[in-house]
Amino acid sequence: MEHLIPDVMERVSFAELVEQLSDGVYLMDRNRRIAFWNRAAEEITGFTREEVVGRHCANNILMHVDEQGRCLCRGQCPAATTMKEGIRHESEIFLHHKDGHRIPVWVKTSPIFDADGRVIGATEVFGDLSPKLHLAAKVAELEHLAMLDPLTELPNRRHLEGLLEARAHELDRFGWPFGVLMIDVDYFKLVNDTFGHPVGDRVLRMTARTLGSCVRAFDVVGRWGGEEFLALISRSSAEETTRIAERLRAMVAGSQLEVDGKIVKVTVSVGAACANRDHPASDVLVRADAKLYEAKSSGRNKVVC
Repeated sequence: MEHLIPDVMERVSFAELVEQLSDGVYLMDRNRRIAFWNRAAEEITGFTREEVVGRHCANNILMHVDEQGRCLCRGQCPAATTMKEGIRHESEIFLHHKDGHRIPVWVKTSPIFDADGRVIGATEVFGDLSPKLHLAAKVAELEHLAMLDPLTELPNRRHLEGLLEARAHELDRFGWPFGVLMIDVDYFKLVNDTFGHPVGDRVLRMTARTLGSCVRAFDVVGRWGGEEFLALISRSSAEETTRIAERLRAMVAGSQLEVDGKIVKVTVSVGAACANRDHPASDVLVRADAKLYEAKSSGRNKVVC
């Protein structure tokens, strides 16, 4: 038995071991050129190793951003910081999926040293933070109840209206406040007119996935109709509702599609309103919709609460 581990290590390579991990792993050199990309990294990001290995991580691949949507690849890159300081770092950021949407991930970066103790590269291990298991159970339930929007695979308006009634009941009975976000894709008709309806559908799916991935596990985002989405933010103050709304706006603005060599990006305007002991749930949709109109009429790509 004491010879088992050395025997295994002789038969299994590093690459084979890393391929079995459920976490994404990649290695880069001192110039941040990617040298290795495992299977889980392909599954989480949508990018194959053929598309990534040999390229620099800042070359519009993962395009890491923080919660405010600020680009990290040119100045605050976790791997660059690790190589500069020679120590491990951990963070939670948002990466760019090949399909265009943003995904929240945890990231652990570690320096790689040569025999003389000099930093020659870094490893990055990352995992998906979006509430996949929770969403999978929710999707199964919604499909069973025929309450899923077929295009975006988000809850449809019928289901959202039922959830809104439940939140109003919780407020009335327990005093639990909640927020409502009315979210509208800016200039969506121009997207359809310029690129066609199939691309418009892809934009809606990209937006839906970004919104669905970037809310908390117990919040709900659904398609209200057309290019409009609605988010229900549970047990939330006005400040927290606004903060989440700003994050969603920034994440959508940082998402993009590539169509025939052209980059397609959209923004959203968000109207936010809260229901609590001082502001009734009965008119929360009306108030949120009024704030959405204000956001649209005052320049778009903004949150008004």
